[in-house]
Amino acid sequence: MSTPHVVACDLDRTLIYSKNSLWLSGEDKDAPAMVVAEVYEGAPLSFMTRAAEELLLSVKAAATFVPATTRTQAQYERVALPGPLPEYAITSNGGVLLHHGVPDAAWNAQLTDHMAADCAPLEVIEAHLSKPEFAPWILRLRRAEDLFAYAIIDRDAMPESFLAELVELCATAGWSVSVQGRKLYCVPNPINKAAALAEVARRTGTEHVIAAGDSLLDQGMLDFAHLAFRPIHGELHDAGHLAPHLRLTSVRGVLAGEEILREILAEVAPA
Repeated sequence: MSTPHVVACDLDRTLIYSKNSLWLSGEDKDAPAMVVAEVYEGAPLSFMTRAAEELLLSVKAAATFVPATTRTQAQYERVALPGPLPEYAITSNGGVLLHHGVPDAAWNAQLTDHMAADCAPLEVIEAHLSKPEFAPWILRLRRAEDLFAYAIIDRDAMPESFLAELVELCATAGWSVSVQGRKLYCVPNPINKAAALAEVARRTGTEHVIAAGDSLLDQGMLDFAHLAFRPIHGELHDAGHLAPHLRLTSVRGVLAGEEILREILAEVAPA
């Protein structure tokens, strides 16, 4: 059945925020009321404003809301967004398409074929990142869903030359690189949020796609959308990314997430 709007939204530093990325200014007494959006090991980890939670409920009532995250499925499932489980969710940067909470087998098979044809194996990238000389800044190396690699890094210790060389190596191998906070991602090119979002749009028969995100891994998704939003923080802001259909927030941090949802609601359910 056709739906008028699909709204795809990145999670971390777009919709939900850790305590270190709230970017609140002014007096504590003037801070917005917030709700816990994620608990990890028994402690609150991510937050959104109470107003943002209410706005998200209204957006979900008016449109097909699609969380779109680089988190693995397990990491995504820790996030407690208000309202019912979304029909579709994009996790692992588009490597996993969840339909009613279950990974879509057809999507997985399609990606596997594309990666086998166009990309160097994951093990090649992992072997490069595991070189002993990189140990001072590659603190931990992880594999996500057997699809891509990410590392916990010491950004201060990491030389610019390392990143430039990694980008070049990955480009040759059919992979892309993104740095978000203390995490460095290496992802095969076929795995991207834009492709997964296009599949959701095809399946829902939508007439209009809205997207929001803050990182370079979100750029393709924002470019694909008819209307896009980004906060004035993050990789895309640092890169000065602009487009005719892209709107920027007036604030950064957790209040940017609230502003994005308010703007989206005005589009999908105009007063």
